[in-house]
Amino acid sequence: MYFQPDLIVLEMDSYDQKITIKSWAEEDRPREKLVQKGRRTLTDAELIAILIGSGSRNETAVELSKRILHACENDLNNLGKLGVQELSKFKGIGEAKAIAIIAALELGRRRKETVEPDRIQVTSSRDFFQSIKSQFADLNHEEFWIILLNRANKITSKHLISKGGQAGTIADPKIIFQTALENHAAAIMLAHNHPSGNLKPSHADLDLTRKLKGAGQLLDIAVLDHLIISNNAYYSFADEGVM
Repeated sequence: MYFQPDLIVLEMDSYDQKITIKSWAEEDRPREKLVQKGRRTLTDAELIAILIGSGSRNETAVELSKRILHACENDLNNLGKLGVQELSKFKGIGEAKAIAIIAALELGRRRKETVEPDRIQVTSSRDFFQSIKSQFADLNHEEFWIILLNRANKITSKHLISKGGQAGTIADPKIIFQTALENHAAAIMLAHNHPSGNLKPSHADLDLTRKLKGAGQLLDIAVLDHLIISNNAYYSFADEGVM
């Protein structure tokens, strides 16, 4: 027997008094559970409950989500076939909640169709320079950037850490490693520019690089290189042996 959205039968309109989500243990509430234990620990019903936000006076958002899934044979593909009108037939689902469910499922469908681009692998200071130089194009002030890498030395993301004036910028090690830890980086590379065109590292540049390398060793996050960039030229701390 095939699933037919137009044959959804509304379940009984009255329910026994139920316990609200707010009275659940905090670790069992869908939003808190996602934050504390990660998105993969949530059931389909709990994820839908986060989307719709609330249930009704006599039914929690999770219970309402379970009822919707049950009507769809617990199949997300079947749920994805429902339109606003069909979802709105469920007691507790208005147009806004129906749209939220449809939009989330459509994003999931589009994600499946998106081909993840190949990540750039960094094997030298030249690779690093080529991957980061566009961030410093035409700047007349200093900026400090980091790139995060996985264990294969492929770039996973780039992050602006700080902006300054023409004479310098302050890079906070706490922000650098907080960013690396939050993004599960295996290694990081540092880069900042000298608008003056002088590629020679300052004493502050050298001190910061050594401090970050030492902190990275404690956290098991390798600091592989630090570039000073100006126009189309760069200075590599790793190439110069001053890491």
